[in-house]
Amino acid sequence: MAMIPNQLPKLVSDPTGRSLGLDLPPGALTGPADAPYFWSGHDPAGPGAWAALRPAARTAGLLPVLLGGESDLEPEWMSDPADHDADEVLAGFWADYAAAEIPEEERDPAVAASVKELFGEQPGYEEIVAPFAAGWPGLAPAQRLRTDPDREAAKIAEALTTSVSWMAEARPALVPARRSADIPAVIGWTGPLNHENDVARLCAVLRSWEDRFGARVVALVGGQLVVSVAAPPRTPEEAEAVAAEHFAFCPDNITQGHHESLREYAREALIGAPVWTFWWD
Repeated sequence: MAMIPNQLPKLVSDPTGRSLGLDLPPGALTGPADAPYFWSGHDPAGPGAWAALRPAARTAGLLPVLLGGESDLEPEWMSDPADHDADEVLAGFWADYAAAEIPEEERDPAVAASVKELFGEQPGYEEIVAPFAAGWPGLAPAQRLRTDPDREAAKIAEALTTSVSWMAEARPALVPARRSADIPAVIGWTGPLNHENDVARLCAVLRSWEDRFGARVVALVGGQLVVSVAAPPRTPEEAEAVAAEHFAFCPDNITQGHHESLREYAREALIGAPVWTFWWD
């Protein structure tokens, strides 16, 4: 992966980062001493932590993110996001999921009956992905920015780090990355391991979302990814097109979430939403 100059080793002798124009709280570096993957604080971020880290992008090429939970880090597994095309990646995921769908006539009746008894009647594949049952529909159109993406990311991070948030224990971190979308690959995040081993392929999609929707990676917590969105879809049709991308990117958002279909997910979770959250089982 093409890397920017890594300024993190300077924090070994200057733990507060003053030489980089920073005033960091107590923290630690993770990774090799000569090329750490990231710096992270010892304590939860708390309100105001993201704003305090934002100057690091300008002074040291370090981007902020919130980290939490347990997830192995394997940077050596990851390729370069620039080597992948978002449309091709998502089309491949979509085709793989469709190919894995077992035709109704080939399903084990006993298993089907057990699933129905435990979870009730389940929608079929075509019902889940309608109106795109015919195949991958391609990338959704770009949206016009409603606000500055970095300002929106700071706003979302502030909300996520309040004492009553489910992410109240997330730690502040700084990563040497050219763009927010590359952060998961740079640190070797393995949260989506059951879906994709090379998270750089997902980062290629995140790059595309940066360009089309003003997205920023805000948090990586265990197997969850939180993304701020400065240009969300505004109509049901726009939301359905984005929902198709989300389904390919993270099928668990729908198949193991609170929405029974792509249409329902689009209507209830995407229209005007400034935050996208993904979870891989």
